[in-house]
Amino acid sequence: MTSVAGARWGLVFWEHAGRAYAGITGPETRTGTAPVPEGATFTGIEFAMGTSLRAVPTPALVDGGIGLPDTTRRTFRLDGARWETPGPDDAEALVERLVRAGIVVRDLLVTDVVRGHRPAVSGRTVERRFRAATGLTQGAVRQIERARTAARLLAAGDPAADVVAKLGYFDEPHLARALRSYVGRTVRQLREGAGGAIALDLDQRLTS
Repeated sequence: MTSVAGARWGLVFWEHAGRAYAGITGPETRTGTAPVPEGATFTGIEFAMGTSLRAVPTPALVDGGIGLPDTTRRTFRLDGARWETPGPDDAEALVERLVRAGIVVRDLLVTDVVRGHRPAVSGRTVERRFRAATGLTQGAVRQIERARTAARLLAAGDPAADVVAKLGYFDEPHLARALRSYVGRTVRQLREGAGGAIALDLDQRLTS
């Protein structure tokens, strides 16, 4: 499967050949190939930008991840404690428990920046806090998110010229380079659904 650049960290749980696994996934700054064992089943949780794990700095996860030890079908270990392994319907409940326990923390300044607010601190302070919380610069996040949005629009049938104008690319070659770097697909492949499996929900509803 083609992995797609993404600005968020997450938790992933999977079963394969009768064994259970869990891991922490980090932000990805470029496209790549993600091995998916045949017959494996996955449950993933993607966390909002501005959140992080108390025990693992997000910058240490960029373009990588960490396997969690001692995982069973029922429980996994994180930050010195055991937690119930979630299914697709239990993910939100797990997140709430991790937040209440202080395992997942949030930098409210970064949350405000992501929402478009301008905090009353220096730009240098904002960038330092942003990188500490996300592992990425604000510019890198904007480029990644823009390319992911472009991929969804193109897959939905929007003309490339319209996507260029809507998302602020210089021209169609600029869009093509971004798609190649961050999504691993061409405009034509996205329109035709070609190129194999891709780790991006192309049916996700877009809001302005």
